[in-house]
Amino acid sequence: MANESTSSTLSELFTNITQEAIFTFQETSVMRPLVTLYPIIGSGKTVEVPVYPTISASAVNEATDLSNTAVNPTSATITASEVGVMTTLTDLGANSASRNVGADIGKLFGEAIAKKVDTDLVNLLDDFASANDQGGAGTELTADLLFKAQAILRTANVPAPYYGVFHPKALFNLKKTLTQAGYVASTATAISDIGNEALRNGYIGRIAGIDVFENANITIDAYDDSYGGVFHPASLGLAMKEEFKVESQRDASLRATELVASIVYGVGVIKDTYGVTVRTDTAL
Repeated sequence: MANESTSSTLSELFTNITQEAIFTFQETSVMRPLVTLYPIIGSGKTVEVPVYPTISASAVNEATDLSNTAVNPTSATITASEVGVMTTLTDLGANSASRNVGADIGKLFGEAIAKKVDTDLVNLLDDFASANDQGGAGTELTADLLFKAQAILRTANVPAPYYGVFHPKALFNLKKTLTQAGYVASTATAISDIGNEALRNGYIGRIAGIDVFENANITIDAYDDSYGGVFHPASLGLAMKEEFKVESQRDASLRATELVASIVYGVGVIKDTYGVTVRTDTAL
């Protein structure tokens, strides 16, 4: 009999979906590699991350006892919840499609879950310590703002690395400025190496010791502004209860297969002083 959906063909289809979904999820997520991952092990769906205070050492005379220093950490609690997406693939659709349906569905699943994780994480960029805030409504992103953010973190003794995440439209002005002739000095005709990189490849890379990333999942508000940020990985946490997975369930009466992608995670700010919120204009 021709055009049968045998166990081997369905298994191959599911393998294609799973492989493509996991690959796309891992490669599409911008924020996940930039924050600290906290696995939730055992029962429960929350994790408490200890946040230790800064303590000071002092000089001591010979043969003099040291006095105790109290170490009273606070904690940040992250609660995980489920996120998922499902579609139903009919046998007719799978058997008559000219494309690799498994790879296509897997790509869509991976993109959808990665976008959700990224969106939840970039929404935290507005939650850093308010005393560190830079920029403002209608303020264009400049190298000066990045240097200020770096100075704030350095002053607070926040160690490297530093990551900067901004909306592509916010980074447009920075790229435009860096690629203008004479940016290096008022009398110069050449542009900086970073400006040349922006001209060649469309991205900035690193400036002021900050690795800069674009993320279109950052929300633009009604005033054409967006909240980006410069931060250390320890500032934000991603608590993972269940990693991204894909499952299938056969519905024989429908002659179809339900395909489900899901993940169980939570996000939260761990150290708000380890990040700087930068509000900038996103109007082109």
